[in-house]
Amino acid sequence: MPRLFVALDMPEEIKNALAPLMRGLGDVRWTSEDQLHLTLRFIGELDNGRANDVADALSLVLGVPFNLRLKGIGHFPPRGEPRVIWTGVEHQPELGALKRRIDRALGQAGIERDSTKYKPHVTLARLRRPPTQAGLATYLLRHSLFLSPPFPVSGFKLFSSWLDGYGADHQVEASYDLVPGIGDEADL
Repeated sequence: MPRLFVALDMPEEIKNALAPLMRGLGDVRWTSEDQLHLTLRFIGELDNGRANDVADALSLVLGVPFNLRLKGIGHFPPRGEPRVIWTGVEHQPELGALKRRIDRALGQAGIERDSTKYKPHVTLARLRRPPTQAGLATYLLRHSLFLSPPFPVSGFKLFSSWLDGYGADHQVEASYDLVPGIGDEADL
């Protein structure tokens, strides 16, 4: 059974902007370009009936398109041995509003609230083993001022995630426009 999550897919120009960040850190598994996304809500494993309820509930989430920029770099956990390298998001109130609307829709579909604090980010790499402190510090310093070009957010997607020997493979299950009829190519 796949795991489901709601996310923003990264446009091609943003994937290109992220490419220089995705090298130079030793023994890591870099996220493949086609898997780069910004998770809005992890849902988990659901049977087909509940997955259909989630898909239907998400179709009712509407909003105003907005621009977003990725900013900075960091790692999870913030203390202790890092396991994930990520780039963050420049503060954008509309992103928080979209997340809340998605959470409400999922709640109406019977999905329990997520108790973890939301930290919007795009995962760049998973560390197979921790780099040296000096190597990590150099990498983080070198990329600390990263700022992507702005990109339009006019919708979001429901993804399924299947684990294999190389990590997770994500597939788009459904796409949703914030304003019906306005797709990802909208000029903002």
